[in-house]
Amino acid sequence: MLEEVNNENISLDPIAELNTPSIAEFSFRPLNFNDYIGQEKLKEQLKIMISSAKTREACLDHLLFFGLPGMGKTTLAQIIANDMGSNLVVTSGQALEKTGDVASILASLKNGDILFIDEIHRLRPKVEEMLYTAMEDFAIDIVLGKGPTAKVMRLDLAKFTLVGATTRLHKIANPLKDRFGMVFHLQEYLESEIVQILANNSVKLEIECTNDALQKLSICSRGTPRIAIHFLKRARDLLLHNNTNLLDNDQVDQLLNKIGLDFIGLNHQDRKFLEKIYFDFNNGPVGLSTLAAAINDEPENIEDTIEPFLIRLGLLQRTHRGRQLTAKGIELAKTMV
Repeated sequence: MLEEVNNENISLDPIAELNTPSIAEFSFRPLNFNDYIGQEKLKEQLKIMISSAKTREACLDHLLFFGLPGMGKTTLAQIIANDMGSNLVVTSGQALEKTGDVASILASLKNGDILFIDEIHRLRPKVEEMLYTAMEDFAIDIVLGKGPTAKVMRLDLAKFTLVGATTRLHKIANPLKDRFGMVFHLQEYLESEIVQILANNSVKLEIECTNDALQKLSICSRGTPRIAIHFLKRARDLLLHNNTNLLDNDQVDQLLNKIGLDFIGLNHQDRKFLEKIYFDFNNGPVGLSTLAAAINDEPENIEDTIEPFLIRLGLLQRTHRGRQLTAKGIELAKTMV
C-alpha cells in the first residue's frame, strides 16, 4: 500500500519483466524532462511551476494528470520529484480502503514530499474527504472515541504535494478536483514520438532496428509508450529465438503474427468488437454495456483501450445513442467474414 521510491534500486515500470533485469534494461522510465519524449506543452507548464516553487522555496501545487493507461503519468510524477529534489511516495486509490490508511501515509510524509496516488478516482468517499483538509490546510481531523463522548483531534501535517493520476476524470468529485492547482491532460503520442521512444529503448535492450521496423511497430502501439515498449521487449525475445540482433520488417511481421496483430495493429478483441457491431447489431447504434456483454469484456477496458484506437483510426464513432462504425469501419468489417 505504501511504497517509497528510490531511483537507484527500484524500477516503477508497470510491464517490467519478472526476471532480474540486465543493466541495459534496468529502467525504461526517463528520469528528467529532457529524456521524456512528447507532451511538450505539458512539460513546459510543469517546468515553469517547478522553477517558481524552487525559487520561492515552497511546495509545488497539487497536480492531477488524466489520460489513457500507459501515457506516462507515473513517470511524470517521478520526474517532478527528481526535479524538486523530493522523496516520492507511491500508492493507489484502490489500496486506500480506510481513512486510517491515508492518515498513516499522510502522517509519515516529510516537508516537500510528493505523494502520488494512481487511479485516484477509485478512492472511497470517506478517504477522499480526508484529503480535502490535508490538501488545503495540511492537517487532518481524527475522531477519537464514539458517540457523544467522541472528540476530534486535529493533526498537523508536513507540507507536501499530492499528484493524482486517473483515466476517468469524470469520476472524480468536484470538491477534490477543485483542490488541484492544475489539471493536465496527457494526449495520445504522435507516431514520430513513439518511434523516438522505441529507438531510445532499443539501445537499452541492445538490439538494432531499421527505421521501417520502428515505424511499423509505432503504428501498432496505439499512441501509447507502455504498449510500444511492451512490443519492443517481445521483439527482443523473438530476435533471441531467431539468433539475430537486427529488427527489420520481416522480424516485425513475424512478431505481429505471433501476438495476433494485423497490419494496422488490430488485435482479436478489436476485430471482434467491429464484427459484433456490423454483423450482430446491423451497425447499431449499440450501447456500451450491450457490446461489453457481446464480446465478454469490461466496459471500462473497452472505453480505455479498444475504442480510442478505433476512433483514432477512423473506424468507429460514438453517438448519444450508442456506437456505430464509420464508412471506413464498415468496409473493414466486410472483410472479416
